Amino acid sequence: MSAPLVLGIDGGNSKTDLALVRADGEVLSLVRGPQSSPHHLGVEGCLRVLEELLGTAAAEAGLPNGDGPVADVGKLLLAGVDFPSEEEELAAASKGRLASRISVGNDTFAVLRAGSERGWGVAVVCGAGINCVGVSPDGRHARFPALGSITGDWGGGYDVGLAAVSAAARSEDGRGEKTTLEQAVPEHFGLRTPTELAEAIHRNQIAMRRVIELAPVVFREAAHDAEAAAIVEHLAEEVVTLVRVALDRLGMTDSPVEVVLGGGLMQSGDTRLISAVQAGLKNVAPAASAQVTSSPPVVGAALLALDELQADPDAQTRARHELGKAYQTIEKQPRDGRQ
Repeated sequence: MSAPLVLGIDGGNSKTDLALVRADGEVLSLVRGPQSSPHHLGVEGCLRVLEELLGTAAAEAGLPNGDGPVADVGKLLLAGVDFPSEEEELAAASKGRLASRISVGNDTFAVLRAGSERGWGVAVVCGAGINCVGVSPDGRHARFPALGSITGDWGGGYDVGLAAVSAAARSEDGRGEKTTLEQAVPEHFGLRTPTELAEAIHRNQIAMRRVIELAPVVFREAAHDAEAAAIVEHLAEEVVTLVRVALDRLGMTDSPVEVVLGGGLMQSGDTRLISAVQAGLKNVAPAASAQVTSSPPVVGAALLALDELQADPDAQTRARHELGKAYQTIEKQPRDGRQ
């Protein structure tokens, strides 16, 4: 009888990573595809993406991919799965299609497991948007809907970029403080002034969504500009607030908790942001420690699936190592125009 097989999926708003791993930690395949968020694609649209990716992964691994599920245990950790009702809907729709036993959750759980061997703590994901999850040693969760401004969120690349556009406009017309963002922001789009940029966005010549591209500009200008630095400080404060509330809900404010920081903004290498988060955390949870995870979320998804099989530490270590190497390879491949 062959060793059990687990399926780990990290599905985001821009890409999806899917891994097939044996119970002993051997990585059979890691494949990447387009976004799979059910919030954008609907449940069936999401599952079509995942089934196509699974077929590719099974073929690469030399596994049969017939009518039944390929894996024994599957972990689907996806962006856009924010409420229990959404988890239940996707789990019911995927029954028997991807793995014999499957569970669904938000992708913040993948980041937490990828960055911590404990399996509990707090994770903050800061990419296009921002989200947070806390898990206590006894398995209790603290979560946030993370639906943007309608649930009180501020943070992530979109909000940082929009703040930069606003600061640039107010600098130009005198309503705000002078800032180097006045030049740097429109320059990013090949324009001369914030007014030109505003007109281009207003006339749909530049998609509003592209303000997300400005986060690196803000980080760069923050080194010498007070307004840009204030945006970075605001982001750090929001991260610390999420962590504080999660710890308070779980009664872990005074515990030595690992805080895992993930997502593109956290992994951008901006030391100002990370230092501000770590300093703020010392004020609200002195025993906690915050570090940026070096492991991708798909590692966390696979490890959580192995946890369900009660895989031994050697298997966990092997899976983390082999998936890390496979991920580095897949990151170097072109994305066929996908962002």
